[in-house]
Amino acid sequence: MCDVVRKTAGAIVIASWVSVGLPALAQNSAVGTGHAYPTKYVRIITGAAGNMHDIVARQLGQRLSGHWGQAVVIENRPGAGNTIATGLAARAAPDGYTLAISDRTALAVAPSAFKSLSYDVARDLAPITLIARAPLMIVAHPSIPTTKLREFVDFAKLRPGMLNYAGAGPATVSHIAGELFKQFTGVDAILVQYKGSPAALMAVVTGEVSMGFVMIPVAQPHVSSGKLRAYAVTSSKRFSGLPEIPTSAEAGLPGFETDFWLGMLAPARTPEKLIGKLNHDVVSNLRAPDVQASLLAQGAELAAGTPEEFAAFIKSETARLKTVIETAGIRMQ
Repeated sequence: MCDVVRKTAGAIVIASWVSVGLPALAQNSAVGTGHAYPTKYVRIITGAAGNMHDIVARQLGQRLSGHWGQAVVIENRPGAGNTIATGLAARAAPDGYTLAISDRTALAVAPSAFKSLSYDVARDLAPITLIARAPLMIVAHPSIPTTKLREFVDFAKLRPGMLNYAGAGPATVSHIAGELFKQFTGVDAILVQYKGSPAALMAVVTGEVSMGFVMIPVAQPHVSSGKLRAYAVTSSKRFSGLPEIPTSAEAGLPGFETDFWLGMLAPARTPEKLIGKLNHDVVSNLRAPDVQASLLAQGAELAAGTPEEFAAFIKSETARLKTVIETAGIRMQ
């Protein structure tokens, strides 16, 4: 898995919009474009098939198709930390018929970590809504003789350069989480890079490395079996799917927070009223119980809000992560 505002904000509601199930022309007759919307299929571009982006896109696309009375086609364009898919969407016509589900890596990490990009996030993309945020779990091999996160930090500080952590590849969520942890705590741990999240996880499970920052669903079975020790989740609140695991703050590191997140965007210059309609329709469908249950199963929680909130969130995350990336010297071609 590549390198996700906890509260759910209210959707924008315009009185002329009508309920799910009416014909597309009736429910979309006035969105500021001079035409009904949508009158043809809508394309959602995202990354690799089978990951969180794809699962969310397909489930949401199915619901939107029923809502709009038009097909919603999911187009997978994997590669380069989701920047290929995001770049394609950024260059599409700003008419609402090409959307993107993108993530932290492509929107807030790539501008600082990648040598060049085919798009500028602020200039070429129009945020619609943040979709979900997924905290990481801080885990260690049971051979480490500490049971609490604060104890681990103190233990590691007494052994500079003697402990290591697993990264799933340059600029991935696990890599950047580890660098943030080092900068936040002053721990001197050595990064060991692996080719992908499964290999990084197994390196901690086998004791090849001391610790790691792992997505909750893949870590939990190993925690339950005793093969991994869970110290904390990296969110401001406990993860509702695993409420027994404390937050980093509760475990002795107040202020240490990091997560994976994803959201929906359109090409820049998409009409504002159409962005408002898309936000309304997408957020209302994201709030469906089956969608929220699916997110929870993937270790994520709904974080939908307004376009303005998502734009501000991307800006703040980009600035925060830029400091981590530049301090760590992370640079991608």
